[in-house]
Amino acid sequence: MSLLEVCDLTVALKKNDKIINAVNNISFSIEEGEIVALAGETGCGKTLAALSIAGLLPQKANIVSGDIIFNNRQLTSLSEKDLCGIRGKEISMIFQEVRQSLNPLLKVGRQIMETLELQGSMNKAQNKLKVLEILDSLGFEKPEKIFFAYPHQLSGGMCQRIVAAIASIGCPRLLLADEPSSALDADSQERILSLLTKMNLDYKMSVLIISHDLSVISKFAGRFLVMYAGRIVEEGPGNTLFSPLHPYTQALVNAIPDKNKRGKELENIPGKVPSVEDSLTGCPFAPRCKKAQGICFESFPHANYLEKGKVYCHYPLNGENHG
Repeated sequence: MSLLEVCDLTVALKKNDKIINAVNNISFSIEEGEIVALAGETGCGKTLAALSIAGLLPQKANIVSGDIIFNNRQLTSLSEKDLCGIRGKEISMIFQEVRQSLNPLLKVGRQIMETLELQGSMNKAQNKLKVLEILDSLGFEKPEKIFFAYPHQLSGGMCQRIVAAIASIGCPRLLLADEPSSALDADSQERILSLLTKMNLDYKMSVLIISHDLSVISKFAGRFLVMYAGRIVEEGPGNTLFSPLHPYTQALVNAIPDKNKRGKELENIPGKVPSVEDSLTGCPFAPRCKKAQGICFESFPHANYLEKGKVYCHYPLNGENHG
């Protein structure tokens, strides 16, 4: 059995007295020691899916149906007390809003050490040494100085690396990383991804990385999932991301700037991402898809299992590079 199995998960939001499905009947799994990436535009439901796994949905959101099974335990039926015993120790999360993730009144070294203490490691000298080691691995030139700094004394990129240290230092079995390298310079981005890769190799830590950066996904993840308007539309090996099967994934790939497109107008996806309030009966990408036909507006497609992966499309592509 997989370390994590998400089965037919639907998450609803309460908005203006309406109940709206923001994550719609998604299923996927993560194996022990596997790195899986979840890609898609802002607002497609990626973060809500991760928060559901961690049991940290906001008050306005709730799981309507589906199962989340972690290490043979049904997370959706656990009490908050039982979930607290899993969070941090077995499942940890790097949040996108890093400033909100840190306590402004505590020095960052103290905040990182708390993870180790919650797992029963009470040797302060050893804990501090581990914190200094992880700060060094994340590219801080003066780890001791950073250890005693408050969050407001650090830049946003530095705080992002601190949050990564808090989430990973306890070696959880599953790390949920929500845009862990966004808004970082290339060197800092590389250090965070290198840290997660090392933890994955050394401790068989599974990782679900949420990112809109397809180049990061193709290099870092063994498998990718693409979400659009609350649904998973494609799944495949990370090294096939740039040979997409779904027209939406193809459009994302074609919109990436590179040296071969210098001086040319970049392709953009016509139309806009549907609102969660829109009532869609067919494929949610159909209104923006050049290949869409009548059936695309009438029913969401069943999974097509092809050589390079799984795709939810009535008229899938052939997997060639369309960039």
